[in-house]
Amino acid sequence: MMRTDGHLLDNRQPEAGQRFDALAALFDPTTFRHMERFGIGSGWRCWEVGAGGMSVVSWLAKRVGPTGRVFATDLDTSWAPLAVRPPIQLRVHDVGVDEPPAEGFDLVHARLVLAHVPDRERALRTMTRALRPGGRLLVEDADPTLQPLACPDERGPEQQLANRVRHAMRSLLAEQGAELSYGRRLPRLLREAGLRQVEADACFPLTSPACGALEAATVGQVRDQLVTAGLATDQDIDQHLANVAAGGMDLATAPLISAWGRKV
Repeated sequence: MMRTDGHLLDNRQPEAGQRFDALAALFDPTTFRHMERFGIGSGWRCWEVGAGGMSVVSWLAKRVGPTGRVFATDLDTSWAPLAVRPPIQLRVHDVGVDEPPAEGFDLVHARLVLAHVPDRERALRTMTRALRPGGRLLVEDADPTLQPLACPDERGPEQQLANRVRHAMRSLLAEQGAELSYGRRLPRLLREAGLRQVEADACFPLTSPACGALEAATVGQVRDQLVTAGLATDQDIDQHLANVAAGGMDLATAPLISAWGRKV
């Protein structure tokens, strides 16, 4: 079924774990680099919005230690490990609707979440309000309109097919209400939310095994929607997935924009 909240990728689908692993391989180093710059350490209180595959949550838990706390929230937590121990607290939560799980956080982080939240403005206000004075907000979101191609080096039929499939997936996301140019707006939105010392940068993987793994898992999750919408045929998708598995294409992701600021 298509999601009605702007997010096509259900965490309960079999490919979700593969997507989580690929996203961690691609973007965890960037996320952790920013968090380390903030000086995260023992005793910090952190809120991870959209806990995903738990790689960021686990890293935060190690950094804050037994005296800290990591609130991990998501719309659906059925995918999470059964044994979640302190300092991690896992909760079902809709950041665009619900009040924050607590307040006084030293760090609030969301990666690849807000562009899919219908009420993004409220979500950002909620996250900002949850910070203590001096606390840091780090928001990371893709911007597919900055670089819309799966294969920027479109040199043959395999790359052309990959780009057609990527365009079809972007059409599905837009129809579901996702904001495909949200990443570039983040620095301004953080300033408008009252944060200071706002900075931003971008991560743009051009090719890696994780890019191929992410492509295969993502296309696998949305193939039914693509076919139902008439945006691709089963034959198109089978051929594209075979091309990805062959490993001969330089597959890219959309740029991930990271923006951060401090609450006064």
